[in-house]
Amino acid sequence: MDSYLAAAIQMNSQPDIEFNLNQAYELTTKAVNEGAEFVGYPENFSFLGDLKKRRENVELIAEKSYPFLQQTAREFGIYLLGGSYPMPAGNNKNYNRSVLFGPKGEQLALYDKIHLFDVNLPGGESYLESDYVEPGKNQIAVHSSNTIGTIGLTICYDLRFPELYRKIMEENADVLTVPSAFTETTGKDHWTTLLRARAIENTAYVFAPAQTGLHGKSRKTYGHASIIDPWGKVLADAGTGTGIIIAEISPQKISEVRTQIPSLKHRVL
Repeated sequence: MDSYLAAAIQMNSQPDIEFNLNQAYELTTKAVNEGAEFVGYPENFSFLGDLKKRRENVELIAEKSYPFLQQTAREFGIYLLGGSYPMPAGNNKNYNRSVLFGPKGEQLALYDKIHLFDVNLPGGESYLESDYVEPGKNQIAVHSSNTIGTIGLTICYDLRFPELYRKIMEENADVLTVPSAFTETTGKDHWTTLLRARAIENTAYVFAPAQTGLHGKSRKTYGHASIIDPWGKVLADAGTGTGIIIAEISPQKISEVRTQIPSLKHRVL
């Protein structure tokens, strides 16, 4: 592959599907106008902020999300990472699904989140994703292209499980995607540290679109969508506003870092 520009989108999604799709489309237009060939949305890009309403409308959200992604990729002729959206899984649960589309609107890879966010945070903040999300059955999802290289798909809480990324690296990934809706509570202390760690230990780019701000009445996310290079350098950070960040994905940089520090070849376990 040759070097190319990738754009990570930072959104403030709400419990309003049409509002979110319009926001995603506008930011995609901006990214493409600035030369991006690969664009990525955050986790829960099409609906975020009212869990009860999302569970009641999961089929509608899925029915609107997939064709939107397909048509947007085709319209702009780009590779498009569909962040994630809920897909009915039966038993009153849904998959948290990320899909990668090609420039003709073709589905290239599909990943259902396997690590579920069941935590109790300081201040009484708690989440129990396993109550409504079914973990994915596909342990890894990787797609190789002469245009954008080898892309490995993950989602948000997966970031805390380095063994998943090591498994992906068996396929020699160039870019690790982490679309997220990281909480503000954890994000301020862990987000950038974990992103840089995954980039450094795997000598790969980490591409992390993100949610930001208040969603509905109480859900608050950290923002700081980021693109990290294989050395662990933060190439772009979106801060806390909505918008896009763009950085170059360079095969030369990957090769350079893997030559200087060939840690992937030195693995014992």
